[in-house]
Amino acid sequence: MASISIGALSCLLSIFQLINMADQASFASGAIDPTEGFVSLKLNPADFSVQRPYDVPQDERYSFQNGIHKLWVYSTDKPHSPTSKTKPRTEIRILGHDYSSGVWQFEGYGYVPAGTSGVSLMQIFGASQHATTLMVRVYDGSLTYYRDPVLVRNIYNKWFRLNVIHDVGKSVKVYIDGILKYEGPDRGGKSHYFKFGVYAQEDDSHYMESRWKDIKVLKKGN
Repeated sequence: MASISIGALSCLLSIFQLINMADQASFASGAIDPTEGFVSLKLNPADFSVQRPYDVPQDERYSFQNGIHKLWVYSTDKPHSPTSKTKPRTEIRILGHDYSSGVWQFEGYGYVPAGTSGVSLMQIFGASQHATTLMVRVYDGSLTYYRDPVLVRNIYNKWFRLNVIHDVGKSVKVYIDGILKYEGPDRGGKSHYFKFGVYAQEDDSHYMESRWKDIKVLKKGN
């Protein structure tokens, strides 16, 4: 039986201690897995529909490389269609998973470069008195629910895990890195779907960009 040197044993003990510390920190912070009890639904490449300024080619506002969606837009860009009166956007509208009842979830890992501000990063489209049930935005490095409240500060230049749970007719929850950051009532509406990317809002920066990977749509199991 091969022996283990004192140095190697010490190294292994250090690794186990670090893992234990990380687990304890996660537990202490209240981090959970928001996808527990949900079923991940199949997403095909065709389900990712890119909406961009109507007068530019897609590859001038969107790229997909090494599993990462990169979306960018300028405040001077045109809307996504000639008839639209909305502000500029480059967003992915998820097709094939519109819903009107039940409990649904969006999961994705997002990244916002420093300088991007005044922009919606993710939204649940559809509401009774508004266009959307939820928007997660960024203002000056802080993730926000619409304009307020602040969900997380100092978000620039690092990946974060976003989970949004919509219990239709009841509530919306937002988790950042497994920690519940917002819970409130939904805003009505009969049909909903998920979008992510960059969609200019008030006080938008000239250049807006977000990156996304490991996108999932999930539904609560019966």
